[in-house]
Amino acid sequence: MKSEKTLPFILDRFKENGFQAYIVGGAVRDMLLQKTPDDFDILTNASIKEIQTLFSDQKVKTVGKTFPVCLVDGIEISSGRTAFDISDFPESDLAKRDFTINAMACDSITKKVIDPFNGRKDLENTIIRFTRDPEKRIHEDPVRMIRACRFVAMIDGALSLSSLAVILENKDLLDPVARERIHHEIMKALGLKRPSLFFKALKKTGLLVKIFPSLDRCHDLDGGPHHGETVFEHNMLVGDALSPRFPVLRLAGFLHDAGKFDAAKIKNGKLTFAGHENHTRAVVHDLTTLRFSVKDITYITSLIKTHMRPLVKQTTPKATRRLLAMLDKYGLDYRDFMRMRIADKKGNLAEGKTPYTLSAIRVRLKKIFDELSGQESLQMNHLEITGNDIIRLTGVAPGPEIGKIKLLLFEKIVDDPELNNYNELKQLCLSLKIKK
Repeated sequence: MKSEKTLPFILDRFKENGFQAYIVGGAVRDMLLQKTPDDFDILTNASIKEIQTLFSDQKVKTVGKTFPVCLVDGIEISSGRTAFDISDFPESDLAKRDFTINAMACDSITKKVIDPFNGRKDLENTIIRFTRDPEKRIHEDPVRMIRACRFVAMIDGALSLSSLAVILENKDLLDPVARERIHHEIMKALGLKRPSLFFKALKKTGLLVKIFPSLDRCHDLDGGPHHGETVFEHNMLVGDALSPRFPVLRLAGFLHDAGKFDAAKIKNGKLTFAGHENHTRAVVHDLTTLRFSVKDITYITSLIKTHMRPLVKQTTPKATRRLLAMLDKYGLDYRDFMRMRIADKKGNLAEGKTPYTLSAIRVRLKKIFDELSGQESLQMNHLEITGNDIIRLTGVAPGPEIGKIKLLLFEKIVDDPELNNYNELKQLCLSLKIKK
């Protein structure tokens, strides 16, 4: 951004030309929270046409048909003028905003905050409250119900009783909303310090079942004899334990044990979830409905399917190689596997269960590093024998059977990487031929 196009420059030009202009919305909220705003929005009593004329010497872009706004050097400027009646500006515009904490304006010169709906008090009390008429705000845009839950998580607060009641009454309005918009809100929430507060707010408002039914059903599911928390709470702890730098990995943490609902059985008088990591159909359905990409869905389900693979102090080199082969099969980096394992361990509240120590993590990483020197042998396409070689040696016709033989050979070299040379693999092929 050039110096003449800074925020003060834009605000000063409005005032020099007799217009009012305020910083509004999230930037004011963030400043009151002593956070650096991600971006700034400006509200002015100038019309869209007047804004375009006033900044004709700058790069101006007007977007939106129903509610047009101007972008000047990336800063969004909206007009509070309605049919030239601006006697109650800026309150008339602030009244139309979603929540009281977002319905504040700030004069950049006097630093006075215009707060007609007590947003500052709600912010201090960590309360999310719809501006004026909650039901009207929701009917204007049902996604605001999800935004309310996200803001609850952002300020570590709660919904006002009136806001909670109106969401519960109107939650079905979410059904026809474009799933892409819900996806967008989820990804924003995953960047917060504790996204679990978002998911818990969704549950409290009755929205979670409409967004992640696979997770919602786990809310009261006992965690079993190896956990001191419910399956839902465990998922929340694991998701929070993962870094916001990896939002899709974090989402996998929040969903990683959702398959326990389908796998739950009573065996010898005890609740068990054997094989739950393979029950991914419900999660895939939810992610597909929410318009997640095939890449993201594959990544999340791969993390779910591999998260139970053991890696302990006693793990042998052979078992470590098998783990790395499995990760390669699913296209996963060992670092993401370890991040999930560390978070999974941290999210267990059973008596005697403790998070990994730094030394325990180092032991596990060393096992992986010790085997990475032979990483090439752990990839199917690095077998020192080709499909054509196998056809010639075994007499098997080209087709799926060749792939099965390559898989058998691959499993052999995972157990013993020294076998990955043509002569050894040739003998293995011949032995397979004899068995036929």
